[in-house]
Amino acid sequence: MLTCAVPCQRLYQATAEPEGGFLTQLTFDNYATDGFFDEMFDENGRPRPAAVPLVDRIRSLPEGELLARQTAIERSLLQMGITFTVYSDEEGTEKIFPFDVIPRIIAAEEWAGVQRGLRQRLLALNMLIDDLYHDQRIVEDGLIPRAVLDMADSYRPEVQGLDPPGGIWCHITGTDLIRGADGKMYVLEDNLRSPSGVSYVLQNRALMKRSFPQVFATTPILPVMDYPARLYDTLAHLAPEHVAEPCVVVLTPGVYNSAYYEHSFLAQQMGAQLVEGRDLVVQDGFVFMRTTDGFQKVDVIYRRIDDDFLDPQVFRPDSMLGVPGIMDVYRRGNVALANAPGGGVADDKVMYAFVPDAIRYYLSEEPLLDQVPTYLCMRDEDRRYVLDNLETLVVKAANESGGYGMLMGPTSTVEERATFAKKIEDKPRNYIAQPVVSLSRVPTIIDPTAPEARFEGRHVDLRPYILYGKDIWVMPGGLTRVALRKGSLVVNSSQGGGSKDTWVVAVNSGMGGAY
Repeated sequence: MLTCAVPCQRLYQATAEPEGGFLTQLTFDNYATDGFFDEMFDENGRPRPAAVPLVDRIRSLPEGELLARQTAIERSLLQMGITFTVYSDEEGTEKIFPFDVIPRIIAAEEWAGVQRGLRQRLLALNMLIDDLYHDQRIVEDGLIPRAVLDMADSYRPEVQGLDPPGGIWCHITGTDLIRGADGKMYVLEDNLRSPSGVSYVLQNRALMKRSFPQVFATTPILPVMDYPARLYDTLAHLAPEHVAEPCVVVLTPGVYNSAYYEHSFLAQQMGAQLVEGRDLVVQDGFVFMRTTDGFQKVDVIYRRIDDDFLDPQVFRPDSMLGVPGIMDVYRRGNVALANAPGGGVADDKVMYAFVPDAIRYYLSEEPLLDQVPTYLCMRDEDRRYVLDNLETLVVKAANESGGYGMLMGPTSTVEERATFAKKIEDKPRNYIAQPVVSLSRVPTIIDPTAPEARFEGRHVDLRPYILYGKDIWVMPGGLTRVALRKGSLVVNSSQGGGSKDTWVVAVNSGMGGAY
């Protein structure tokens, strides 16, 4: 059960005193969609059907009440220590993840289609990874060029021929979605290694239920708080067959990792042990955990460390974070790892371009979700086009994340474009380019402590979390990240982004209350 660091009465009694010392009343009267697809209002300024209960509730709030609730939630996040580390800062600054009280709302009818598309995509991606580490049929048949695989930084030849439990490589996935100006959802990228952010989803929801209890009591908002239980069931399902009550642990790099808060949070919520590499040891073909009562055998490891650092006997020999010999135990089937080593080969942004073909190849189906058109700089024709149009494109490094290694063409300088042109020419395989997508927007509170506090639209993306164990389960909604800087399309927390709660609402269900 999630707890709030601030007593509940304080959550409602907090005041939002702007600089002038008076309360500000926020209204949607002057809110403009500005030609973008808005998640809450249509092009005529009317609330979308799923958003009507929330809009009505906000309009009924006393003067200053919404800002008071925003302030109270921010205080709660601060006291709970929900932070991330900015590695681009030389000092490794630890920051509170900004949160906006206005949620993103999606109709359950639409979400059902997204859910089907995500299941299809994850199934095909697992088949792709398995093929790439076995017969490589999709390469031999010419659908994926040999050079794409041979030059993939995330391909791990050390796991060639590996057979993970149940043939599943990616048990925990975070797939980034965006909505374009046409109102359609698109897959922006796949995160198949150690996707982070789900702890923010759970904490955001807990705080929002306290802040808007009436809305949750009367609106059928699909649940997300069962994620830890579902995650535990997914992990326990991987345990060796002869194990009745598996010992599940979460393996973290340690307190200096940017997502350490999430590692400890998920371990606590699942009732699992949080361990570092030094807490585990391989003996007699098994993995054991050091405890005050001696060694305890470990059956399932939810690892939050990269492949390179997992086993110094197999990957990087200088790693101090992993467990020597753990890969041998894994190959023997005496311990399960989630996610399986090597799955990052399908994270490669160049490989992304071939996922629709993989869906057709392995499933004999058309993709249910579209993705963003992608130019591969390793192709001569694509590279020439990209170099001639850098000012209109988004350029990404194939194996970077978090908004790093990226050029936003329309806001770039001449010098930045020249730098990226050289990078592309030097290592064309390492870069892709995509057209700028006009991301959808959600009303967001701007300048909440100032007299001119107001609603403005800010661009968002969405990261649903998918669990693949006995079956495939997709979280209803997920992490909505919001670009808090006006006009920005970069939503990453390290680049000035924040988050919102995501409500999947069953508009015509006739049911009351969040379930």
